[in-house]
This record gives sequence, C-alpha cells and structure tokens, in this order.
Amino acid sequence: MNWLLIWIIVYLLLVIYFTLRHIRHNDPEHYLVNNRDTPTVPLVFTTLATFVGGGTSIGLIAMGYESGFAAVGIGIAYVLGFMVLVRYAGQIREFGFVHRIYTFPQYLLLRFGSRQPKGFVRVFSTTVNGVNIFIFFFLLAAQFVGMASLLRHGFSIGYQPAAIISALIVILYTALAGLTGVIYTDMIQFVFIVLMIVVVFIPGIWADTGHLQRLGELPEEMLNGTFYGFPFLIGLLVFLSPSVLVRMDIWQRMLAARDARTARRASIWSGLGMLPFYIVFPLVGMAVRISISPELNPNDIAYYFIDAHGGSIISALAITGLLAALMSSGDSFLNIIAISAVRDFSGWRQQAPPSQQQSQRMIRMATMLFGIVALFIALAFPDIVDLMVVGIGTIVIFVPVTLLALGGKDPSRYAKPALYSILSGFVVNTAFFVYGLISPQAFEAKSSFIPAFIVSSLVLLVFVQTEKRKTN
Repeated sequence: MNWLLIWIIVYLLLVIYFTLRHIRHNDPEHYLVNNRDTPTVPLVFTTLATFVGGGTSIGLIAMGYESGFAAVGIGIAYVLGFMVLVRYAGQIREFGFVHRIYTFPQYLLLRFGSRQPKGFVRVFSTTVNGVNIFIFFFLLAAQFVGMASLLRHGFSIGYQPAAIISALIVILYTALAGLTGVIYTDMIQFVFIVLMIVVVFIPGIWADTGHLQRLGELPEEMLNGTFYGFPFLIGLLVFLSPSVLVRMDIWQRMLAARDARTARRASIWSGLGMLPFYIVFPLVGMAVRISISPELNPNDIAYYFIDAHGGSIISALAITGLLAALMSSGDSFLNIIAISAVRDFSGWRQQAPPSQQQSQRMIRMATMLFGIVALFIALAFPDIVDLMVVGIGTIVIFVPVTLLALGGKDPSRYAKPALYSILSGFVVNTAFFVYGLISPQAFEAKSSFIPAFIVSSLVLLVFVQTEKRKTN
C-alpha cells in the first residue's frame, strides 16, 4: 500500500475543501486580507507556517548539514526581529485599516509618494515592487525545489517533472483561494508540521546523535557557528533581525489582524514559537552528517533522514508534512507577489483604476504567470540553500527606509533619498552575491546582505542630511 499517496490525497482533499469554500468570495477585503478580522490563533499559525515552511525547513536542514549551528543563527535573528515588530505591529494594522492598504509596497508608496509628481511615484512604485518581487521569486523557487526533491524520492520520478507537479499544485490553489484560503489551510499545514517534528524528527535526532553526545564529532566551525565566517554570524543578528519589519508576508498578516492588539499579540507568539523549529531543523541536518554520510546532496538530506526513521506509514506522514510546509510557504509567497504587482501596477495606462472584479481576475492571472517564472528559476538553479539565503538576505535593504517611514512625521520630503537607498542596496547586494559565487574563496556569497544593508543605510543618511540642509 502506498501510504505516501494516501496521505497526500487526504491532505489535498482538505485543501480542495477550503479552496471551494473561499472561491465564491469576490470581495477584495476577503480575498486579500481576510476582511481584516483574523483572530490571534489563526494569525499565529499562518505566520509560523510561512516562517517554518518547507523551503525554510528543508533549507535549514540542508544548511545544518552543510554548516552546523550557523543555521540556528537565522532563527535567533528572526526571534529578535519579531520582538522589534511588536513595537510597530499595531501601528501597521491601524494604518492599513484607515487607508485601505493591502501590501507593504503600498505603505511605502503612500508614505513617500504622497506629495511627489506622478512620474516619480511610478518610478518609486516600480522600484519597490520590482525588488520585492525579485526577492519572493527566489523564496518561492526554493519551495518548488524542496517539493520536487521530496516527490522525486517518494515516487521515483525525475527532478523536472516533480518540480512541475509541485508548481502546478501551488499555482492553481493560490490563484483560486486567495489569502483567506491560505490562512485556513496554513492551520492544517502547521498541524502536519508539528506532527512530523514530534513523531519523526525529535526521536530521530535523539537516536542518531546519541542523546546529542555525538554532536562533538562535528568540526569546530560547525559547532561554534562560524562555518561561513564571523561576519555572516554577526550580520545575522545585527542586520537580518530587523528584516522581519519589511517582509511582505508579515505585513499582509498584520494587515489582516482583527485589531491592533491582535497584531501585537500575534507578533509576540510568532517570534517565540518559531525558535524551536529553527533549532530542530538544523539538528536534523547535523544528525544525517554524523550518522549517514558527509558527502550527500544537501537538497536531499530531509528525505534521507525520514527514510531512516519510522515505518512506511510514519515516513509517508512526515513527507506529507514537509510537502504541506512547502505549500504553506509557497502559496503565501505567490499570493503576495501577485497582489503586490496588480494592486500597485494596474491602472497606469487607464483613465480609471480597474474594478474589483477586474483586479481580482488580474491577481489570479498574475499568480499563474509568476508561479511559472518561479518554476523556471527552480529548474535553472536547484540549490535550495542559495535560493533561500539570497531571498531572505536581500530583504534587509528595505529596513532603513521603512524605519524612516514608520517613525518620521513627514517622510514624503525624503522620497528621493528613500529611492536612492533601495536602489543602491539592491545593486550592492546583487553584485556581492554574484562575486561570492564567482570567487567563493574571496567572499562568502551568503554574506552579501551585510554590505548591502550598510550601503543602503549610509546612502539614506547622506541624502536625508542633504535634503535637510536644502530645506534650511
């Protein structure tokens, strides 16, 4: 009996149920932000399901196998970032409710572009949305790579057909259900993730590492977190932490909260709740390195671990749990970039903005188009660690301008400095990442977000001071 197929069918039936339930709604408030009435528990579950989703879980497993405890640093950085988010979560939710915004780029455009000419507004909007879409293409592609890896082993098929099947499932579901369906299926997916960890991962780690005693067999740089060098480790805590403030998926969930108190409470519990996952996943990779081999493909480590623990029923449940986790992140990322593109780009060449029905139809079309593009990225660059790191690292270039927007009384006077900051950070991040890939001995590509953050901050500071002097 093929238990993997049975578990997947059960899971997909649940997903189809929620898809059919929410496809009937044409109200954009419902489709995009769940009527801004999401209570704390679903909000925490959907946030955790996205942050500990499949691309992250398999990526952290692969990263733990490759680098040891350096991967845990990402989790610690995110916990610190969520504590920073608590300060602004209520403000984000209330601003979104009053001004009817649906995305993070919309917020930046409203704060910086309110007094700017139409030509500049379009350039600013294109830059912000273009960079964000670039970021989430890589994060979405990482989900497709992870799903393809599991399906390839589970059903003995090639990587390319497995990636195509994975992408089609995520694309079709996301296009139909919208954020409301995403939130409720995330709750189901999170339950699968927790079951997988409790039933398979924790017992397997305990057994493979000899009650954690065998971790001492790993190289010293894997144990002290310095495998990628001290700059990477320090950069995670100093520069990656505030990136939580500028993640479009987090903004979408804060905007969907029932009220400001719910947004703050969900931020606290999400931050505290994710750390155990960011410890367990890297430990899985370390356990495989110790107990099986240090010469495996990092993308396949999760499957090797699952295959080594439990019978066919349990292994099938664990693989389904990982697939659910991958889909929970994939549908969130795809939903975000489609909404962002349509809400901020539509209507440019029209005398009037599109109607609600036209906008929703365009979002579904964009979902399909962007999903296909991300699939091609997954086929061309099937390295889940690099895809994950370049995605989450590039986000940090938005931190300086976002802090200015959240704390400034009149940020629109600094619209040009904000634009220069984002552009310079993006260019520096891309240049250093490519340089690291070409010359890995000279520079660690995964640390490209550090110079990018520094440059974007300095550019913003210099041009803001210049604008102040002009005003004075």
